[in-house]
Amino acid sequence: MAKRTSGAGWEGTLREGKGTAKLGSGAFEGQYSFASRFEEGTGTNPEELIGAAQAGLFSMALAAGLTKAGFNPARISTTASVSLEKVSEGFKITTIELDTEAEIPNIDEAAFLEQAEGAKKNCPVSQALAGTEITLVAKLVKTAGA
Repeated sequence: MAKRTSGAGWEGTLREGKGTAKLGSGAFEGQYSFASRFEEGTGTNPEELIGAAQAGLFSMALAAGLTKAGFNPARISTTASVSLEKVSEGFKITTIELDTEAEIPNIDEAAFLEQAEGAKKNCPVSQALAGTEITLVAKLVKTAGA
């Protein structure tokens, strides 16, 4: 199976330093800093990257489950909100809130929600982040003519 590699570097102290994260594929390279992680500074942060991975994999897992169940999704759009909070002496990602909207012809609400919950439980990123509470709000959008 595939093995993917990404990297990051950091220069300087925690508060005044800066870092660069780069995906192994070269599709993304961006700067991060104390301010971009803990304040509203310019740049990315690890939580944002985890959120992108979670949203992307969840959407793919939902599409796979729906297809396997005989449904052909027209569109799935997911946002992942990652919460970083101070816990005891350190910081922890405490929750990831998934908010997905899908357009799927010929499916009822119950079947859609069952597939969405299955995707949340079984997607590889959800499993990798099993120590974090992951919530889901799933909305089925009616297709034209359905």
